[in-house]
Amino acid sequence: MSKNVVMVGAGVANVNAATKLIDNGFDGKITIIDMGKNPYDRKYSEVMEGFLGAGGWSDGKLTYHTSIGGQLSKYCGEEKAMELFDQVIDNFKRFHPKPEEVQCSNPIAEPDFIKPYFGLRLFPVWHVGTDYLHEIGKNWYDFLVEGGVEFIWETKVTNIDFENQLVSLGVTDEIKYDTLIFGVGKSGIDFGKQLAEQYNLPTEPKPVQIGVRFEAPQKHFQKLIDVSYDFKLYRKYEDKGVSLRSFCTNNNAAYVAVEETYGDHSYNGHAKKDEAFRNNMTNFGILMEVQGISKPFEWARDVVKKLQIDGTGLYYSPTRKPSTTSEGENVSAIQVDRLHEISKAMQPYFPYVYDFINDMKKVFPTLKDDWGIYVPEVKYLSPEPLVDYTNLALTKYPNVHFVGDALSARGITVSGAQGTYVAESILGELN
Repeated sequence: MSKNVVMVGAGVANVNAATKLIDNGFDGKITIIDMGKNPYDRKYSEVMEGFLGAGGWSDGKLTYHTSIGGQLSKYCGEEKAMELFDQVIDNFKRFHPKPEEVQCSNPIAEPDFIKPYFGLRLFPVWHVGTDYLHEIGKNWYDFLVEGGVEFIWETKVTNIDFENQLVSLGVTDEIKYDTLIFGVGKSGIDFGKQLAEQYNLPTEPKPVQIGVRFEAPQKHFQKLIDVSYDFKLYRKYEDKGVSLRSFCTNNNAAYVAVEETYGDHSYNGHAKKDEAFRNNMTNFGILMEVQGISKPFEWARDVVKKLQIDGTGLYYSPTRKPSTTSEGENVSAIQVDRLHEISKAMQPYFPYVYDFINDMKKVFPTLKDDWGIYVPEVKYLSPEPLVDYTNLALTKYPNVHFVGDALSARGITVSGAQGTYVAESILGELN
């Protein structure tokens, strides 16, 4: 009987799991452990850790399609996956101070002007907004606390004993569990790898996605934004084992954000909903996925370190200075005069990124040299443990479930759906 559920990580996956349990009258104990802070104490700059995880401190775009973010449908089928997506989106509306502001953007057909140069993936997207996410987090957190969830903040889990069902906190403290949900997010990939090695868990290696955060005035992209707010351009070089895609497009009130991942400087993008923050800018990642690298995680870590000067990432533009954050401060980046420093660190792959940018200038001719790139943007994916698809649990340890980035989910919607899916399996065991 799963009367004592311990969740490692307070990200989107585990928060949705806890919500599902409470909503369905779970009368056991729920404990959530996280290295970050609660939403009242969490600072804007603390992007990676804390309540709702990195996803809850982002721009809040909820992609409404099962082919994006980790192929949830392979676990449970297309119909069930969409049902889980609906539950996640309903939760974000439920705790939103203005739920009517959460609208779904339904893109229209791919425009002809894109086709000669790029593929274009068009999906419905619910956009919450970075500013509203913080308020959602507070409302959601209050609900869970009132529902009896115990949170342990600013605490690192140092080991998990699957055999004896113990979670170690620091040197001496331990917590016993009946059921464990492991949802450590991007900042816990090293820990997931450690556990896989420690218990000889079979895993499926995943590539690393690395590239740049591209920024330019919104006017250059308006004809595509009118088609799709969160447009996703893509291109494949199949003979080279390289594919590129634009990722996480932000418009209107769009700001470049700094992330600290494993102590390294990297970039992401945020978008606010409040018109008071409007800056008429667009930013998006240009991410490169490279096949055939024997140790992709280690390789990417090495590249990222080379793209730093005194611990700070790089910025290049033919004409522009780095932009400002929503707080009015300059984005933390070292501006370089030439692309040589970037190209050298990313060889032999940077030419693909530069080719992508040059072709965008052909598709959007007003763009010319009115753009800049922040380097690097990186998305680490942990080696995906092989789990039982019926409940996302380890075969050898059926009371241990993996969710979110720990199961190579990419995105808020998929992560939340995975957590909800696991919670449903726990509730099923109790009935």
